[in-house]
Amino acid sequence: MKKLFARIAMSCALVPALLTGTSRAAVNLPVHKEVLDNGLTVLLYPNKQAPTVSFRLFYVTGSVHEVPGKSGLAHILEHELFKGTKKVGISDSVADVRFMATQDSLQALIRSARLADDTARVKELTVEHDSVLNEHRKIFIKDELWGAYQAAGGTGLNAFTSDLVTAYTVTLPKNKTELFMWLESDRMQNAVLREFYSERSVVREERRMRYDDRPTGRFYETLNSMIYEAFPYRVPTIGWPSDIENLTREQAEEHYRKYYKPRNAILVMAGDLDTLETMKLVKKYFAPIPAGEAFPPLTVRDPEQAGEKRLTVKRKDAPNLYTLVFKTPAVGDSTLYALDIAEGVLNGRSGRLYKRLVEEEKIAVGVSASNSPNKYISEFSVRVNLRPDANREKVEKIVWEELEKLKSQQVSEREFQKVKNRAYAGLVRSLTDMENVATMLGWYEVYGDYRIFLNWADNLDKVNVADVQNVAKKTFVREKSIAGFLVKE
Repeated sequence: MKKLFARIAMSCALVPALLTGTSRAAVNLPVHKEVLDNGLTVLLYPNKQAPTVSFRLFYVTGSVHEVPGKSGLAHILEHELFKGTKKVGISDSVADVRFMATQDSLQALIRSARLADDTARVKELTVEHDSVLNEHRKIFIKDELWGAYQAAGGTGLNAFTSDLVTAYTVTLPKNKTELFMWLESDRMQNAVLREFYSERSVVREERRMRYDDRPTGRFYETLNSMIYEAFPYRVPTIGWPSDIENLTREQAEEHYRKYYKPRNAILVMAGDLDTLETMKLVKKYFAPIPAGEAFPPLTVRDPEQAGEKRLTVKRKDAPNLYTLVFKTPAVGDSTLYALDIAEGVLNGRSGRLYKRLVEEEKIAVGVSASNSPNKYISEFSVRVNLRPDANREKVEKIVWEELEKLKSQQVSEREFQKVKNRAYAGLVRSLTDMENVATMLGWYEVYGDYRIFLNWADNLDKVNVADVQNVAKKTFVREKSIAGFLVKE
């Protein structure tokens, strides 16, 4: 299934500074937003609790923008953008160009030979290509970009690709802000996709380990393709195996040249920064970069679900899972706040599902409920880890009984307030972490507006018990459910 929504959270000591009002709990973060003429969106949150700054550069391009035959393109580009640029990661830029052209020509010949089923020619050309690549590697400065961040005291250096974004993250001492600007503005303009075909093999192996050879990998990938019929959330971010094997450097380079540009980027900084001085640096390094192209509007939507969908997968290595999913509205819809309460009622060791399935019936070892907001369309899911001897029908029956209770009975005021208080406490804890703040601001800007994140607590405070019952009636409908069992043979 899709990435589960990260729980929002802050330390109680910060409540006076970050929350306003008495009955309402709106987050009061002084975020500066500015959009450059070339389309780059910049979000700055100054906070001097530590002499560091957490950086997030989100490129709003993921598997949702990929067309058939090119799935996995954004993910492999995530890998490739660590290979360096015209200035970084290479000792001889002139020879670099020559080596790349030779490898591209050989790969074109390999593709033709493969289509002609000429295996001997494929083998011969592959040996020649690899020989050229080995010579090319002699002029690499391996991991120079990564090493520059580490030498500057960088932590949390990472990258990820999702259905919506490709993101690069790092936290640096505050006096290394300009280093980030230089490296990332260079990477935005001048990336060179070196070792593309060997990296493609790495990604194919990654897919094999994470999906093809893992029972949960293929199970959730298949279930996801049942949840979404037409909408591209059905496309795995890592790509389908046949697509990965046929991606070309030319395709990846075209995608990078068009879309990894300011128009499709969100730059977030949270930490010890001065807004005016930081914006001067942003404009110095990023304002001259051409805007790039906008993605075509994403107009495809799933049709109305025809009925209940069910998947059963039996494997000798299966961990015994039950998953139940319902599609819900996109981020920004008010009903999602009531679903947050429903999640809290069902979830956790004190939640209704744990008490029934784990403590009372002793037919499960773990259970979770998740309200997972997303752009375009969201999900609410229940996941149960069954005991090996558990009766599957009984597990499913109990899950539906608890969902039906939410529909037929209002949550008690005590349980309702307990869930709200726990949610607010979580909010208080997480906003002390600048990496989390930067990430959440970036995600919600991708969703449409970072202020949805800031207003989350206030909107949750407006939910009443009747809202929870009403949204349960609307959401937990058997004919609109997607259920999956992954069980041992």
